[in-house]
Amino acid sequence: MWIMRGHDRINNCLPEELIIEIFRRLDTKSSRDACSLVCKRWLSLERFSRTTLRIGASFSPDVFVTLLSRRFLHITSIHVDERLSGSLPPLSPPRKKRRLGMRAGMSVWPSSSNRGNLADKTHSEAESCSLTDAGLTALANGFPKTENLSLIWCPNVSSLGLQSLAQKCTSLKSLDLQGCYVGDQGLAAVGKFCKQLEELNLRFCEGLTDAGVIDLVVGCAKSLKSIGVAASAKITDLSMEAVGSHCKLLEILFLDSEYIHDKGVVAVAQGCNRLRDLKLQCVNVTDEAFSAVGGLCSSLERLALYSFQQLTDKFSDLVPSKGMRAIGKGCKKLKNLTLSDCYFVSCKGLEALAHGCKELTRVEINGCHNIGTLGIEAIGRSCPRLTELALLYCQRIGNSALQAIGKGCKSLETLHLVDCSGIGDKSMCSIAKGCRNLKKLHIRRCYEIGNKGVIAVGKNCKSLTELSLRFCDKVGDVALIAIGEGCSLQQLNVSGCHQIGDAGISAIARGSPQLTHLDISVLQNIGDMALAELGEGCPMLKDLVLSHCHQITDNGLNHLVNNCKQLETCHMVYCTGITSAGVATVVSSCPHIKKVLIEKWKVSERTIRRAGSVISYLCMDL
Repeated sequence: MWIMRGHDRINNCLPEELIIEIFRRLDTKSSRDACSLVCKRWLSLERFSRTTLRIGASFSPDVFVTLLSRRFLHITSIHVDERLSGSLPPLSPPRKKRRLGMRAGMSVWPSSSNRGNLADKTHSEAESCSLTDAGLTALANGFPKTENLSLIWCPNVSSLGLQSLAQKCTSLKSLDLQGCYVGDQGLAAVGKFCKQLEELNLRFCEGLTDAGVIDLVVGCAKSLKSIGVAASAKITDLSMEAVGSHCKLLEILFLDSEYIHDKGVVAVAQGCNRLRDLKLQCVNVTDEAFSAVGGLCSSLERLALYSFQQLTDKFSDLVPSKGMRAIGKGCKKLKNLTLSDCYFVSCKGLEALAHGCKELTRVEINGCHNIGTLGIEAIGRSCPRLTELALLYCQRIGNSALQAIGKGCKSLETLHLVDCSGIGDKSMCSIAKGCRNLKKLHIRRCYEIGNKGVIAVGKNCKSLTELSLRFCDKVGDVALIAIGEGCSLQQLNVSGCHQIGDAGISAIARGSPQLTHLDISVLQNIGDMALAELGEGCPMLKDLVLSHCHQITDNGLNHLVNNCKQLETCHMVYCTGITSAGVATVVSSCPHIKKVLIEKWKVSERTIRRAGSVISYLCMDL
């Protein structure tokens, strides 16, 4: 069949609007970039359709922003994160050159008297990697339609640049200034010009005071819905009182400050009755504030409390705290609860909250040493809609707690257990039989959980896709064989489970063809046979961690990569049987490989030339 060369059916038949819509439906940036390289028309249309830019620290970012504004005309979201810094070029001596009139042996490397000037120049070059007020002004001029702006750790941006931005980008809806040393004048300008602002993040903004926050709050009172403040010593209760007085639409509040007390939180509770998401890490807030939250914030759906020392259950387990009782009584819509390092909250406090908040779907208890079995039992009795439970570092919780969860929470899908020494096989059997919709099970250092509990999960929880059993010494091959027969996993982590060997991993390989993530590090009984089975049964494998597996050799890697062509990351440090040949095999056989973690001495010069960008070294001196 004769085909005319140069005939372009797509560009001749499809209008620009349809091609742009196709670009918008692409999931990843890499896919969009690939399409933009097809032809000049597609490059132009892809630029036209792009609405988001992400910028890290780079040389002359001010000029970079100007160039971007000429290419992308419809940007509405810009994220500048200077934690993603570009590396400086190495400062190495220049090559010696013979010049006319130069004496033999004279070096062109600067003398000691000039090295200080060279170091100063290097320092100034490092500073040039940071966005300045001039760059922010260029950003405002180039992208006046910006609605979402994040400036993360941009130390050279000041109030001057923020004022210029506010005047030009009046459609701004979301502003994140985390780690920026801006002042009150800049924030006041945002309040004056950006009347549509809905989201504001002021974490680690040490240059701000109450004056700037109040000016912004007053200016954006009719639109502001979300505020975050952390580690800002000069933002106090006065700012929160302004928020309570003016921001009637506020829905989300995050506070991490020792300078905010009951007075500020109570003011927010009194004025912001639409509040639905409250995260607090304020050591000087007491039961009084939470009594107000419980009594006034009936729309609250998410509550996260961190490191509260003055939220207490009086008389230990006999009487619940006034704050917990008020939240349980007033916040009937609460769905998400996090209690982290709240040492003085006891089982009675959690029981009072659970009794009133029957809509809870997610509960996380982290390091609350006075919460034990009775508190979790109360959740099992009162919260039938619970889908996710995380119990971290809870030494006082025993088997009967999870037995109650298995009996009362039939919709549970995710369970996290870390360092819960009182939980064993009996509780896991109850979870397996009662929560048959379980999809994610993550267990770490729960030494009483063994084969019996995991076998029960394999027999009953057919929807399980993620399983992590890190450092569970009593779990062996027989448990993984049951999982392999009953569940089709996508992610598995059995790091540190010393009784697991080739038989268990082989069973997983045969029963989980969709497996994408596998961590078998620190397993001394794993050998090449397991890797061969994985190669045969798990062609979708993307991430593999097999560090400290001394029985694995280059032969096993070769069997694995023959079929696992989707592999993207492979960690294999301290594997004594793997040599430079095995590293070369992985790099050359996996077209999608992005990271290989290995000792430096195991990487040949040829491998470095071939794929140096994907090699990462655990230690440069090994």
